[in-house]
Amino acid sequence: MADEKKKISLGGLDSAAEEKGSLMKTIWQIVKFVVVSGLVTIIQLVLAYLLPFIFDKIQTALPHFLQVIFNPNTIFDIGEATTLSAVDPKVLKDITKYVLDANIISQNGLPTLTGIITWGYVLPFLLSNLIANIYGYIQNKKTTFKSDAPTYCFVIYIILMICLILFSTWLQGWIFGLICSNLPKLAGLARLIAAMAAGFVQMLVLFPMEKFVLLREKKEDGEAAADKNAEATKDAE
Repeated sequence: MADEKKKISLGGLDSAAEEKGSLMKTIWQIVKFVVVSGLVTIIQLVLAYLLPFIFDKIQTALPHFLQVIFNPNTIFDIGEATTLSAVDPKVLKDITKYVLDANIISQNGLPTLTGIITWGYVLPFLLSNLIANIYGYIQNKKTTFKSDAPTYCFVIYIILMICLILFSTWLQGWIFGLICSNLPKLAGLARLIAAMAAGFVQMLVLFPMEKFVLLREKKEDGEAAADKNAEATKDAE
């Protein structure tokens, strides 16, 4: 009975997976990683709703290199509207709040929203994603990989996450445009498909980076001593 209770606990499940070999251990880590990713998504959504109350009034334009990534035409859905007054009122409210010098022009025969996204839009997006993933890093370090990684690994993770957030933002815009241009029947699902694809790419990058580089599993005292003895023997030879 005691053994059964131990296996039902997280530590017991970890031990049971380890006993079945490295493949099963990795599969179990993927399961835990996916669960943590789900919690990260929930935190991100909550923060994405709350943070605009703090940053919405910021009207500072983004620097040029970020303007390429945060393209208003891929962020806001203007439908077939050819003028701002014809845009859905809810969308127009966000456009007037977050886009400087907003205008709709005809580009390749299609209505295109132009303008410059402000920091008021980007900061809630960036911080909600970053803060949520910091929680994910801490949780994965503690429960998924059981790592004793040094502080500099966390610094590397922050830099990696910022790059991933910017890349995933660009990727969503690219996929959105690709679907709308080539698969018009799926245009209504384009944003959802793009977001799911970007999230999947992010997970594909983060799991191996955390498992094999940033959050390598800490060694037990016996393993550490054996490695130390092996190094000493090698040096002696």
